[in-house]
Amino acid sequence: MDSPHKELPPLTGGQLILATLAVALATFMNVLDSSIANVAIPTLSGNLGVSIDEGTWVITLFAAATAISIPLTGWLTQRLGQIRLFVGSILLFVFSSWLCGIAPTLPILLAARILQGAVAGPLIPLSQAILLSSYPKAKSGLALSLWAMTATVGPIAGPALGGWITDSYSWSWIFYINIPVGLFSAGVTWAIYKNRETPARKIPIDKGGLLSLIAWVASLQIMLDKGKDLDWFQSPVIWALTIFALLSFIFFVIWELTEKNPMINLRLFKGRNFAGGTIAISVAYGVFFANLVLLPQWMQQSLGYRSVDAGMATAPLGIFAVLMAPLMAKLMPKSDARVLATLAFVGFAGVFFMRSVYNTEVDTFTLVLPTLLQGIPTALFFVPLTGIILSGLPPEKIPSAAGLSNFIRVFCGAAGTAIASTAWNNRTILHHERLAEQASVNNPAFVQSIQQLQSTLGLTMQQAYARFEVTLNTQASMLGLDDVFWISAVIFVMIIPLIWLTKPAKGQVSAAAAAAH
Repeated sequence: MDSPHKELPPLTGGQLILATLAVALATFMNVLDSSIANVAIPTLSGNLGVSIDEGTWVITLFAAATAISIPLTGWLTQRLGQIRLFVGSILLFVFSSWLCGIAPTLPILLAARILQGAVAGPLIPLSQAILLSSYPKAKSGLALSLWAMTATVGPIAGPALGGWITDSYSWSWIFYINIPVGLFSAGVTWAIYKNRETPARKIPIDKGGLLSLIAWVASLQIMLDKGKDLDWFQSPVIWALTIFALLSFIFFVIWELTEKNPMINLRLFKGRNFAGGTIAISVAYGVFFANLVLLPQWMQQSLGYRSVDAGMATAPLGIFAVLMAPLMAKLMPKSDARVLATLAFVGFAGVFFMRSVYNTEVDTFTLVLPTLLQGIPTALFFVPLTGIILSGLPPEKIPSAAGLSNFIRVFCGAAGTAIASTAWNNRTILHHERLAEQASVNNPAFVQSIQQLQSTLGLTMQQAYARFEVTLNTQASMLGLDDVFWISAVIFVMIIPLIWLTKPAKGQVSAAAAAAH
């Protein structure tokens, strides 16, 4: 992500279109893989002869490896060069995807997913930087809008595509589809950009920073993902992971602040725009991504949707996200990025408030409408906040700033999913207890419902109680998810002040992009 010493002219015409498609496909392939496996876990686990809990390690280890490798992008770019690193990462991603597809056992699949996640990390910040260097400075807003569009549509398309492939073919094909896409992206990128390589130079690796980063990110990620299964702090394993993560994190912060050539420049947080923008986009993305995972999961568990149908019901989110990309490119140079980001957060809050009144009789239109509307704040979300984060930074700090902010955002996406899943589980248990208190022989309504089940369906008393318990579980799960939606709306309102802690400026994306050139 380093800028070359001499400024290269932007690409034009068909070459620019082809280059944009190739770079965008690499981003899309990467973010798609973060969610495509979610709906395939039950099938995948069954085929490999393991429990679903064991199968979820496929998601956990990919997320942890990606989170660790993103901050290394700046250092790797300086050692290898921007284009060599980008194309090399794509080819290794293709190779690891093939290994995932042919994996005969869970341990081999997990090893392949770790490799896949590790080489996926640099693709996110590098694709951003390469697109910015390809467009004229005046159109940098369009470049970032196109990047944000592919980064947003990937997680949305993942469940639908993953469900369709798993239902129609085999879970292996959710990995095999990366092969032709990756080879095309790598080939076109190398053909167009090989003469636009950034200079490589040998710089020392910050071993202490790297080892402590791996230690705290991996232990915290595993703790968050496995906490619910192990009953959180009732488990000595969770306690051990938490303490290890905390100590590793403290060591990491002290080391990086005192290291002469730190792998991650934590001093960037001294800047108001970087600190406020990074925290805002990371918390928002954590809530956004968590709900993106929970909604189709609930639709499958409680409403009886097939995985492909649940995915299709969430797909309309991408409609406005795609349609508004050109509009965002025109708005950004003329608008205060803080106003656009605030509108996005208000829009997200409104959508989650709409969902917080769902019931078990909800129809497809009521499910799809908030999802469709959510595309509007999604389009207003990434670009202004990215502009705020990068604005005011000198060119030499753009690579490390983009890497660090993307690392925190991706990590918060994984952490947010784990926290939201636990909150949903806990609120479901609470609502189940409250509803069960009404299931008493002293409650005429309960007695009447049991008698009605017996008379209309010809059930025995025991069967009627079992049927009632199923209804109770469904209602409790719905009420628990409503609580998560409501809390999500409140969080979006609460983080709006973070945006207004940043310095005001118009066209902050353009300024940041100019620095990235």
